[in-house]
Amino acid sequence: MKVLITGGTGFIGSALIASLQGDGHEVVVLTRSTGRAARKLGSGVRVIEGLGAIANDEMLDAIVNLAGAPIVDRRWSDARKQLLRDSRLQITRDLLRLIERLDRRPGVLVSGSAVGYYGSQDNDHLLTEEADDFVPGFAHQLCADWESEALQAEKLGVRVCLVRTGIVLGPGGALAKMLPAFRLGLGGPIGNGRQWMSWVQLADEVGIIRYLIDQKTLRGPFNACAPEAVSNGEFSRTLGRVLKRPAVLRVPALAMKLLLGEASELLVSGQRVYPRRLLDAGYEFQYSQLEPALEASVKR
Repeated sequence: MKVLITGGTGFIGSALIASLQGDGHEVVVLTRSTGRAARKLGSGVRVIEGLGAIANDEMLDAIVNLAGAPIVDRRWSDARKQLLRDSRLQITRDLLRLIERLDRRPGVLVSGSAVGYYGSQDNDHLLTEEADDFVPGFAHQLCADWESEALQAEKLGVRVCLVRTGIVLGPGGALAKMLPAFRLGLGGPIGNGRQWMSWVQLADEVGIIRYLIDQKTLRGPFNACAPEAVSNGEFSRTLGRVLKRPAVLRVPALAMKLLLGEASELLVSGQRVYPRRLLDAGYEFQYSQLEPALEASVKR
């Protein structure tokens, strides 16, 4: 199988590539920095700087679209919001143009999204893929527009799966940013700690993407998060327990709002998301409980 991946040098993408290569699949990675990508991913990965490098008669079995600028690392100025949109929507449009010109179109497009699709919720309502009570706002609109672009591939005869990812736990990503404070015993809940955190261990994120590639009857949105969402307070207590450190130093919500502005809603609010469609399809999570997931993530 030959798979084209965007965002392949990222936290999720590089793990997915290692998994695919381990099973003997061929990987092509689209990146803006071919030299850096080649050094990181190794000589076994074909690295391209533009989609023009793919000939019309080249055969791709699947495309995985994970590209997108980090969403919570700085304030959302108007310019930053535009960058967040462009980095997701433009590459998706470019992929649609690629699909349209290929002599043989890929079987599936697995396109990134996030649980931010449901907006910043302040309640305990369980959100499945069928939920329509999303909270309007930038995060929802960004994900909704991103998904809408990807779904245009259906008109070209390509099966589309949308991966609404939660917080990915592994040796990198969001957890890596939390660990220094928690290792020093300086970690703790954000705000009142009651906001929901929908999470997924990196092994399952990779497993879900591969499952959606392989299961040819699956299409549409899938919540890529473990069945047991937790509150921010419970997450902090569990991470402290795994690290054998206290985790009681609360971070005031006001401090996060002063630091990140509107982007702070992703930390002080949340969503209680449930992966109903994945479970109904038969996907079996390697990590359905938080503590083993954190232990595996910290150990690595």
